[in-house]
Amino acid sequence: MSVDENGSRLPGFFRLMLEERQRILEEKLGLSREEVQRLAEGLSLEEADLLIENVVGVFSLPLGLAPNFLIDGQEFFVPLAIEEPSVVAGASHAAKLVREGGGFQTEATSPVMLGQIQVLGLPDLEQAKFRLMANKPRLLAEANRLHPTIVTRGGGAVDLEAKIIPSSQIGPMLLVILHYDVRDSMGANAVNTVLEHLAPQIEEITGGEINLRILSNLAEERLVRAKCSVSFSALENREWSGEEVARRIVAAQALAEEDPYRAATHNKGILNGVDAVALATGNDWRSIEAAAHAYAARSGRYQPLSTWEISDQNLVGSLEIPMPVGTVGGATSAHPTARIALKILGVNSSTELGQVMGAVGLATNLAALKALATEGIQKGHMRLHARSVALGAGTPPKLVEEIASRMVLEGNIRPSRAKELLKEQKFAERRTKNNN
Repeated sequence: MSVDENGSRLPGFFRLMLEERQRILEEKLGLSREEVQRLAEGLSLEEADLLIENVVGVFSLPLGLAPNFLIDGQEFFVPLAIEEPSVVAGASHAAKLVREGGGFQTEATSPVMLGQIQVLGLPDLEQAKFRLMANKPRLLAEANRLHPTIVTRGGGAVDLEAKIIPSSQIGPMLLVILHYDVRDSMGANAVNTVLEHLAPQIEEITGGEINLRILSNLAEERLVRAKCSVSFSALENREWSGEEVARRIVAAQALAEEDPYRAATHNKGILNGVDAVALATGNDWRSIEAAAHAYAARSGRYQPLSTWEISDQNLVGSLEIPMPVGTVGGATSAHPTARIALKILGVNSSTELGQVMGAVGLATNLAALKALATEGIQKGHMRLHARSVALGAGTPPKLVEEIASRMVLEGNIRPSRAKELLKEQKFAERRTKNNN
């Protein structure tokens, strides 16, 4: 990734014509003309047919670019694949506010994923657990034999434990848990392969019957933490002082901590950004969603994944979230657009990708809270929403802006009104043509 003296700042980027934005991808980010064209074309039908079964077409999403991100002292242009209006603009705006306070600071734990093997039919759970632990060194060595490349890069089997479940609807069982450092992959294929390889040996050691052997999506040992600080002066606008904006955001935080209905929407604002980067880079956003929501409920009470508080004339935000993502394997390697998105990001590892995604999630969370706590979410959202309504009503792309602007001006953003305006526009065009 090439970054000039302006860093990741692209003033007025949203005002540029589409062709001008594409040219910036070449000039500023170093993409080739072929790569820029590939972003426009997306996945071919032939490539799609090789990724999943029963392919009948290709479903596309808009791919936007969010500038302004300063993360751990490095500049990032962030690609986001998403259909929801305001998310890309919100992320860029929040990143601009945060960079004034030094940008985002992040950290991550090792990329350790958990795998589970369910053992049934054990008359003596304690004895089975004892035998299993006695064979732990051998089982870990066997696990590491399967993926020598991962081991060479510093990953592999980290630990093996056994948990007794004394009662359930089908009786007692033993749960074997493998802790596996997957390095730069998301890890599902690597961990599942190891589990299936170890299952017969564990069955022989314990004398039980193996049932499930599968990765857990609750990646509680693969965490990303992100922090940021925004000064009151950066938050102020014509209608609100920065202190009042910060105070209202903290009030919204307090509600999320007390009410799971608000906490779910609070966390959705985080995942707007996280999922959009996951989609752009070919990562499994369903796995991230499952991990995030399970982690939010780990105490037995669903809680917000981020916190916001006031400290020394600043609004300070922090986020802790599981981040099971990869930069190799799966769609990240097979999908051509995902490969280009990773090139735009310029990350060197799955850990760094996760840290960027954590920062983006905190940014979209801030953008949503700032809008909610001041003007309301709809004011800035409705113009973008109006464009979607106009397009969905069958408006040609060249007329979308005009139809959307009229609906916003009228305060009547509905498909039926868009169709009426489109008819009026076509009638006016025909009348002008006939008069000429």
